[in-house]
Amino acid sequence: MKVLIHGGFFSESATDDGTKQRKQAALQQIVRKAFDYLQTHSAVETVVFAVKLLEDDPLFNAGIGSQIQADGKIRMSASLMDGTTQKFSGVINIEDVKNPIEVALLLMQEDDRVLGGEPATRYARQKGFEVFSTEIPQRRNEYEAKLKSKGLGTVGCVALDANGRLAAATSTGGKGFEIPGRISDSATVAGNFATSVAAVSLTGVGEDIVSGAVAAKIVTRVTDGFSVEEATKKTFNELKVFDGFAGAIVLDASGNSFHLDSHPKMVYAVFDGIEEDIFD
Repeated sequence: MKVLIHGGFFSESATDDGTKQRKQAALQQIVRKAFDYLQTHSAVETVVFAVKLLEDDPLFNAGIGSQIQADGKIRMSASLMDGTTQKFSGVINIEDVKNPIEVALLLMQEDDRVLGGEPATRYARQKGFEVFSTEIPQRRNEYEAKLKSKGLGTVGCVALDANGRLAAATSTGGKGFEIPGRISDSATVAGNFATSVAAVSLTGVGEDIVSGAVAAKIVTRVTDGFSVEEATKKTFNELKVFDGFAGAIVLDASGNSFHLDSHPKMVYAVFDGIEEDIFD
């Protein structure tokens, strides 16, 4: 059994040691809580649990603390993939919901499993999700000052449970100041993908991740016999053609894991009950 989580890329992590340390401490707590949860729950349940904790922490750009778009509104995206059933579900540009990943989980039961915009928000309301503002003062200040230094924040989790099942979940508050209607990679198979062989969650520039079909490509290569390290490195090397910017956490069915980023700013943690690693 194993759990990997990431807290995305953050521009302030490079200049603010205090912020970086708080994020690392938060990841350390969350990855241990997720591993404890995994002892009695499935991989799918665990990745949702972990991502919900990340969404609830304003240090990360997902759920509470999400970035504000160009029109002053917050729109979030999240997705979930069950490596065993091969089902993928997600929400794109959902508004005023505390935990988008929980809406994605609910959509797993539907025939139409990916919803976007106002209909996604309406679906959440119909299912009992109350109106909840995820805006924090920091994001409003950044928006009003039109800062050029925007966080590339997404959170994610991949997990391998006791029965050898894999799952992946990813959630984002966007890149900030984007054109309303912009689609994030987080609710696509480019940013979040899992099979019975491997699971991947991405962060970075969504347009680059989609252009590289990164998550699905990594999993396909692992399926074809590449190690998780080989598959990730080869896929990331292909991003160089268009100067792509991304970070990934990867886990296979044998418990082998790997992480890689285009720039050393991704906050990441892994725990298997014995060894724990924190990276930035």
